Amino acid sequence: MRRLPSIAFALAVVLSLLSVAAPASAAERYAALVVDAKSGETLYERYADEPRYPASLTKMMTLYILFEEMSAGRVTLDTQFTVSKYAASMPPSKLGIPAGRTIRVEDAIKALCVKSANDIAVVVAENIEGSVEAFARRMNRTARAIGMSRTTFNNPNGLPDPTQKTTARDMARLGRALQDRFPRYFAFFSTRTFTWGRATYRNTNHLLGTVDGVEGIKTGYTRASGFNLVTSVKRGDRRIVAVVLGGATSASRNAHMKQLIADYLPDASRGKRTAPLLIADTGAISGTPLPRIRPGYEPPALLASAEIGRPAADEAMGDAVVAVASAVPNARPDGIGGDQIAARIMAAQEVAQLAYAPAVSSSHDDPIARLAELAQSKAAHMQPRPRTAAEAASLAPSSRAGWQIQIAAVPSREDADALLEKVSGSARAIVRDREPFTMPVNAGGTTLYRVRFAGFEGKDEARAACRQLKRQSITCLAVPN
Repeated sequence: MRRLPSIAFALAVVLSLLSVAAPASAAERYAALVVDAKSGETLYERYADEPRYPASLTKMMTLYILFEEMSAGRVTLDTQFTVSKYAASMPPSKLGIPAGRTIRVEDAIKALCVKSANDIAVVVAENIEGSVEAFARRMNRTARAIGMSRTTFNNPNGLPDPTQKTTARDMARLGRALQDRFPRYFAFFSTRTFTWGRATYRNTNHLLGTVDGVEGIKTGYTRASGFNLVTSVKRGDRRIVAVVLGGATSASRNAHMKQLIADYLPDASRGKRTAPLLIADTGAISGTPLPRIRPGYEPPALLASAEIGRPAADEAMGDAVVAVASAVPNARPDGIGGDQIAARIMAAQEVAQLAYAPAVSSSHDDPIARLAELAQSKAAHMQPRPRTAAEAASLAPSSRAGWQIQIAAVPSREDADALLEKVSGSARAIVRDREPFTMPVNAGGTTLYRVRFAGFEGKDEARAACRQLKRQSITCLAVPN
């Protein structure tokens, strides 16, 4: 009986330690951030740069890379991906497709967005890069290019790994990058249900359809991470991206997200966008080798032979020489100065970027898809046509003296004007005293529109401006007039 007080005291100590440990554990998992998608301004943050486990938010990057493959034409919605034994062995959540079977890419996307299927994330990784390890290396390269400086990926699905870490700020940046780079494919994140076989699955993001303006993006959970959610919300002309990590339950996480939306969406900016587009160099823009098609894939022809001399979906898909030779009409090897050669090579790179991996996006559809449609519609009309006045003028030397910088080359004047306006706003301190203009140029029968700023006295000044723009994730080339 004399031992009862000591037992009671010990029990009291244990209970007090537990009461302290539980909140500490929750605090170590929790983080939150709200970003104005138009201005890039942080409206709310708490532990936004502290390391956290991403769980299935990882699949946002898996989808980013899959969308890159689709934009480059190496994969289509109808491409069949094969399920390996390793992919089939993944634990739930999963579709449970047997090894050796296949799944269409469109179904794979929906399985990731709606059901968060771990097996399908591995299927995507293996079919794109050959192995999970190689895919993880690409995930990390892509993360750095986007500006996710505190994220490390080791697998494509977010299953527990003690070294796979991220931050709320990095996840918000990834969500915004998906919107900016792939506006056409971003709609997949708002898919409410997905049917596979006899089963129909509801999106794990239960804010879809219940909170006005929610567009997606992704949920996640492991025991170590707690309940995670990245959400994009658009109401009227306001848009935010919000992140909640480490929720104790899905209900408390959702309640916190609803409160953040209610509190901070009214503070988001209206009118024109001023934040730079989060469209980064992931290794497929000028100055780096063009990607080669992977064995077994059958991409659609991106450009018909009437457009750049021969189909870009030929066996020489990754051969930059094809683009260079075809994009420089009437090129002569003699009597051309070094700066003129550089300018012509740059023009060829514009076509290569559009044909293989577009570096720009706009309020319109993906430029690659639009250019592909244009090429396919013209493929049956191989007869040469006379140049329009605008195209003829584009082949004459520009009257603007000095050096210029080029932001992009896109397939329509509307895209060019929209991009010019965005860059003029988001990078106004860099281009304030420069002359903005768009310039049509003929590239083997296709008219591209260059987005440029003139008024640089020399090469060094133009290149310095490009370096500043690239720090804002805006592609840039310095070119002589």
